[in-house]
Amino acid sequence: MVLYVFFSFCLWLLCGVSGVQAEETEMKSVTEGDSVTLNTGVTEIKSNDQILWSFRFNNTETRIAEIYKQKNYTYDNENERFRHRLQLDEKTGSLTITNISKIHSGLYKLMIISGDNTYKTFNIDVNGILAVPVVIRNLPSLASSGSSNQHCSVLCSVVNVSAVSLSWYKGNSVLSSISVSDLSISLSLPLEVEYQDKNTYSCVINNTITNHTTHLDISQSCQSRSESRTSLHLLVVLLLLFLITVTIVTIFCHHKKHVKQKAQTNEEDIDYTEPTLIPHGDQDTRAEEQEQTVYSEVFLKC
Repeated sequence: MVLYVFFSFCLWLLCGVSGVQAEETEMKSVTEGDSVTLNTGVTEIKSNDQILWSFRFNNTETRIAEIYKQKNYTYDNENERFRHRLQLDEKTGSLTITNISKIHSGLYKLMIISGDNTYKTFNIDVNGILAVPVVIRNLPSLASSGSSNQHCSVLCSVVNVSAVSLSWYKGNSVLSSISVSDLSISLSLPLEVEYQDKNTYSCVINNTITNHTTHLDISQSCQSRSESRTSLHLLVVLLLLFLITVTIVTIFCHHKKHVKQKAQTNEEDIDYTEPTLIPHGDQDTRAEEQEQTVYSEVFLKC
């Protein structure tokens, strides 16, 4: 049995060279960081079935997982490329690769050794995380002559992308498009519109898996220089008014505080004294009914 398995495995590795036929290759495209499952197509493996998974890269076959006598084996610790990323389904033998990256792109082979041997191949294409396009005004166009007063040039850009297409849309119609293959580069695509244009424009980046869209806001991206200067002047005027108001309030508060402190100081300088009355000797009884004037000494405390 062991010799038979070894012979079958060697024959499988030579598939395509020795004439051994395999099923049509299944293509899978995934995004970097996601997980992908390679299905065996088996509902439940039997006790005597053997599942073998291998990865082919640069014409080199590497065994990465297997199920033998209902025991699971993953060889991710032996292979730095797949460390802590391989999971085997005990029931079906399907292989899951977690947290996938671009180094996992390539050809995967499955061999199921049972009464009738089954061979399957999978080609995995891992795409980088798709960036969101950014739309800005194309400043060099300000120096152009002619219809620059009626038109605005904008630029849609993405950085560090590969195997993507970047396109400008007017509604649902493609106006222009640019593509890049496997190289990781930056892309830019210009577009010229009128200031008063009421159409809907959008910049779209897409790969084989997904896409991202950024809509053009002409009023924001294409603000004219005169409008910009007006907004700037208005901002400066508002700032000056604010500073003047703050200064006036500060001076008023300072003056009010100073007057209050001065009033308190003057009040503290005033010293009130009580008069002391010293009575004179008895007056003639005949003058009792007459009005008498009494003089007293007044002492001032300094």
